[in-house]
Amino acid sequence: MPAAVAGRVREALEAASDAFEAAGVDTPRLDAEVLLAEATGLDRARLAAEPEASVEAGAGRRFGAMVRRRVRREPVAYIVGRKGFRHLDLAVDSRALIPRPETELLVEIALELAPESVLDVGTGSGAVALAVADELPDAEIIATDTSEDALDLARENADRFGLTNRVAFERGTVPPGRRFDLIVANLPYVREDELATLQPEISRYEPRQAVVAGADGLETIAAVAAASSAALTETGAVALEVGAGQAGAAAELLLDLGFGQVEGRQDLAGIPRVVLGRMAA
Repeated sequence: MPAAVAGRVREALEAASDAFEAAGVDTPRLDAEVLLAEATGLDRARLAAEPEASVEAGAGRRFGAMVRRRVRREPVAYIVGRKGFRHLDLAVDSRALIPRPETELLVEIALELAPESVLDVGTGSGAVALAVADELPDAEIIATDTSEDALDLARENADRFGLTNRVAFERGTVPPGRRFDLIVANLPYVREDELATLQPEISRYEPRQAVVAGADGLETIAAVAAASSAALTETGAVALEVGAGQAGAAAELLLDLGFGQVEGRQDLAGIPRVVLGRMAA
């Protein structure tokens, strides 16, 4: 008996795209394609090549459930349960912030400096720590987070990639009494009064403690910067991801803390996204 069908690929994509556009989704067609590929087990290239192909009933039900979640503005990464970061396909869910492409700058800095020891503060899903472990196999890496739920997710990802023995996960921020060649941190940097203005994907679904940092957005960054200044080797460096417009203030923080050399690094959109401070001038 032939499998029951729930329509054609073209029809499914058009209906979902229209629903997403009406809901205010920024990339309605792309999101529809990603979700239909997930529901059917087919890649997007095949969906594009076979618009008149049938969507089986089971896949149609899965797709419908995903579409309803996306219409409510739940992030696609949470719906499919994963997000690509560098060479890793990370498991993601509401326990931690979804890794962003701009955060890959922190990994690029680690590759550039080739440190022997790295501390990743605010590791979340483990994205930065695990990417550094994957690409700098000789580095000793510790990853910290104040959320035990996030640490659980990071440990699951470490196990997923066979990197459990490469990264030590600890609760907290900068562990006292230890020294590192490089400290990297993707910390919350949104002001309290900005939260309501963010896209619903962030304000409704991503963990608030991973997004908001006090009245000026620099509260957590300032605390970690201060702790980092006492936790680096003599030639060590700290790399802090910051929000748009915060690079100047973060650079001043590092200079006031005695860092000998401070510079900004831009993301692909040309926004100063990471402030790098070196102990030695």
